[in-house]
Amino acid sequence: MVGVSTWLRYLSARIRHPVAIARRSCQKGTEQEVLGNIRKNLHDRLTFLHRYKGGEQMPKLGTQGGTLLVRKLPELNPTTYDVGDVVVLKDPANLDNILVRRVAAIEGYEMVPIHKKDRLFILVEDQCWIRADNYSLELEDAYDSRIFGPLYARYILGRAIYILRSAEDHGPVKNSRQSTMQDSAVLQVKLDIDEMTSFTQNSQASSI
Repeated sequence: MVGVSTWLRYLSARIRHPVAIARRSCQKGTEQEVLGNIRKNLHDRLTFLHRYKGGEQMPKLGTQGGTLLVRKLPELNPTTYDVGDVVVLKDPANLDNILVRRVAAIEGYEMVPIHKKDRLFILVEDQCWIRADNYSLELEDAYDSRIFGPLYARYILGRAIYILRSAEDHGPVKNSRQSTMQDSAVLQVKLDIDEMTSFTQNSQASSI
């Protein structure tokens, strides 16, 4: 049973969500436009489900993939995501392709280039560096920032907070301590194993 303090923290996140969307969408809008955008997104869901099929995040997310419960992140800055977070993002080279990778560095980090002839560089504002967890993969198969470089935060759709591999095998996704604390109330309120199981079955049926 969800406690009162958890509900209060969830409601706080629920209120901040449409405000963050409005702030991002109407950066130069009038006050009336911002308020209208907030009203428009009052009922926008804080989470969505995503079917993860690849092995890029082995072994942390298992060997056979699974269904992820993902918290949307309409406002992206160093206070809302951190190094160690597993994020769901759009492929910067093909926006129809969805990837699941881990944040390895965020803005302000000094990065060592892959090729020795290149110089050190620093991730600028709104940039991050993402990596596949599966270090045994060839570079092309891992397909992360080592291939396409720094990622702008606008490509991030959300943070994976729970994974269901099967009806018997499921649990929270390991993220940074900061993000785990931020997501705890949302996870307790929005987690629905039956919904995730049904989504998995429907996804598997549609792929046959």
